[in-house]
Amino acid sequence: MARLNDKVALITGAATGIGLCTARLMIDEGAQVVITDRNVAAGEVSGDELGARSHFVQQDVCDEGSWNAVMEAVQDLHGRLDILVNNAGILSTEPFQDIEQTSLAQWQAIQSVNVEGVFLGCRAGVQAMKDSGGSIVNLSSVAGLVATPSLVAYGASKAAVRQLTKSVAIHCGQKKYRIRCNSVHPDPIRTDMGDELMGLKGYIDGPDIETNWQTARKRVPIGETGEPIDVAQCILFLASDESRHVTGSELVVDGGLTAA
Repeated sequence: MARLNDKVALITGAATGIGLCTARLMIDEGAQVVITDRNVAAGEVSGDELGARSHFVQQDVCDEGSWNAVMEAVQDLHGRLDILVNNAGILSTEPFQDIEQTSLAQWQAIQSVNVEGVFLGCRAGVQAMKDSGGSIVNLSSVAGLVATPSLVAYGASKAAVRQLTKSVAIHCGQKKYRIRCNSVHPDPIRTDMGDELMGLKGYIDGPDIETNWQTARKRVPIGETGEPIDVAQCILFLASDESRHVTGSELVVDGGLTAA
């Protein structure tokens, strides 16, 4: 198939996990993909693996100058941008994240990456695509939809992404920019960050990470936790013209977890 034939996509935090899986899928669907990450070694390995239709650029999504450099690189490589996936994010910087034990430093670090990084991305994406149109997909979480007492900073950051997404969508609609903006809300996914979550104090607190995954799986009505491809397929839909009438929406990918 070629659902993204000749489209140009930028995916942040794409050296591993959901971002890398999304890059593979978009390339398979005909896109040229620029992936970014703070981790140069992992990014270069992933860029080589993805092949000739990909290019890796180092980026710190919290840094405005880094965003400017990435957007310049996209323009130099391809002359335009059609799809932006704001995927980069962090879960924690300390072992605990309830309201009593979360330090201001951890709170600020998480908001910087997960909120300010998406804000800077949306702003840059709108500027790049306002004449030609396009799609922005922001990675939020089910943690942005429900209470997260053991993930107070992360949950707040993902709720902010949800609200920002809707505001960007309506702004672009009012300005007649033909840019759609939507958010994706996964449950815990089997990635390195998912393993980090299973090891976080106060989340499940079983004897080990694999046991915690088994407990998490039992909470999901569909009977299993999600894989990166489950999220990537939803991102692909929102990036493609198949979702041309979808904007300001939240796509929940959680096996029924938040519906139960």
